This record gives sequence, C-alpha cells and structure tokens, in this order.
Amino acid sequence: MAQRTSTTRRRAASRSRGGKAGGAAAAAAERATDQAAAVTHPERLVVEEPPPDPDYPRYRVEPGSRLRLAEVDPDESEHYRRKKDAAEALKQQRDRIADLQARLYGEKRRSLLIVLQAMDTGGKDGTIKGVFQGVNPQGCQVWSFKAPSNEEADHDFLWRYHQKVPPRGMIHIFNRSHYEDVLIVRVKRLVPEATWRPRYQAINQFEQALTLAGVTVLKFMLHISKDEQKRRLESRLADPDKRWKFSANDLKERALWEGYQQAFEDAISECTTPYAPWYVIPTNIGLATRRDYQLAA
Repeated sequence: MAQRTSTTRRRAASRSRGGKAGGAAAAAAERATDQAAAVTHPERLVVEEPPPDPDYPRYRVEPGSRLRLAEVDPDESEHYRRKKDAAEALKQQRDRIADLQARLYGEKRRSLLIVLQAMDTGGKDGTIKGVFQGVNPQGCQVWSFKAPSNEEADHDFLWRYHQKVPPRGMIHIFNRSHYEDVLIVRVKRLVPEATWRPRYQAINQFEQALTLAGVTVLKFMLHISKDEQKRRLESRLADPDKRWKFSANDLKERALWEGYQQAFEDAISECTTPYAPWYVIPTNIGLATRRDYQLAA
C-alpha cells in the first residue's frame, strides 16, 4: 500500500512539473507571437492617430473579423489618381526596402516571407516587379507553385512549401502559395471538404511555427472585380505582345468566379492572425504605381 502511494505521488509530481513546463513553453510562444504582431503592425508602435499615408492598416483583415469581398471596393485608391501622385513616394519606399533588405541579409537573424494571391490577371507578377526593384537578387527569391509533382503529392500538402521558406537573411515571395490547397482544390472539388477544411488550422500552425523560427509572414490578396478581369483578358488578346499570357483555361477559371470569391473569403477570415496578417489591396484602377506604393508601405 505504501509503495502504491509513493508511486502515485511521483506520478502526480511528474504531471505537475510537466504542466509547469508546458505552461512556460506556451507563455514563451505567446510572447514571441506578440512580438511578431508588433512587427506586422508597425503603425501601432508609433501613434494610433492619424493613420499612415497610404492608410495600409485599413486594408488589413483583423483576426476574428469576417471578410466580405463584396464590401471591399476594388476601385478604392485613396487620394492617388495619377501615376505621378505615387511615383516619388514609391521610389522612396523602394529605396527603404533595398536598405532594409541589405540589413536583413547582413544580420542573418531573421527572414521575410511575402505571400501573394489573386484571381487571374490580378497583377501578382507586376507587383513583384514594381515593389522589389532595386533589391539585391542575392537576397530575394520568387517561388511560383503549380500543380504538385508526384513526389510532392506523396507528402502532406505543406511539405513542398516548407522547402521554399526563406532561410535567415533572405526575402522569399510566394507567387501563389500554400493557400492554393484551400482555394483551387475546394473550388474544383479536387479533394473532399473533410480534407480541405482542417487545412485552415494546419496553415495557422505552420505560419506560427515559421514566426517562432524568426520568419515574418505578410500576406496580400490583390483584389479586382469580375468586370475588370474581363477588361484585362480582352486587353491581352488585343495586344500581340501580351497575347501569350492568355489561355483558354482563363475562361474556365473565370466561370468559377463566385466559388473562388467564397473560398478567398473563408481562407482569409480563417487564417488572418496577429503574427501573419492578411491584407486585401484594391487593384481595379490601372495605376500600378499606386498599388505598388500601398503594398510597399
């Protein structure tokens, strides 16, 4: 009886120590994610009012909110109406990014992951070119993700993306990303809901793990209207220099517009966090300079 009591006490003490260790680990993780949230919300470190110019916090989807793309005006451009309105400010932001990238590369303590998503013709390629002009290519790399290879399909859905996460000192840009595995697979019914819906939680855990490893994660959806997409597709067909960009598959994807809008709303609402926030940037107005400036800021 005494031996049994002693064993019970040892087990209870072990559980107590384990509980304390687990609590300490959770507290440390919370502090780290809070620090990351401060990095991804820099305007709060300066002053609450007035808002910065451009007012990028207004495009951030706050955790716990419900995104409705129909309520986000894709024609919004603040006070930037002409290219020259943003040209000089964009140049200053490019210079600032180049300077910060050089420091990031030299420090080699942390890294930056930019996630870009959009409907077809949304402007992802142009944004990368416009925002990251002047950045040393040794410290910045762009990754695009198509349909998974046989090897990639044999692993969990996040495996291939984890291979391309930036090492310390680097900026990596995902031109499409792990979010395709809750977007296209859902809209085209490539996997059942029982498979794609739990991926929201897996994505949040993945991005938190990156954050704890020193990777700052910023995510941007370039938001256009269905009418604007039609105009851009027609423009590609009319311009011999851009016709190569057009594919008959673009029309098939366009027919699924509503399904994609719902999928984007759910994915962004479920996966915007203080440490890895989503921004929805209106990009209807054909003013790449203004779009790039808003994203660069």
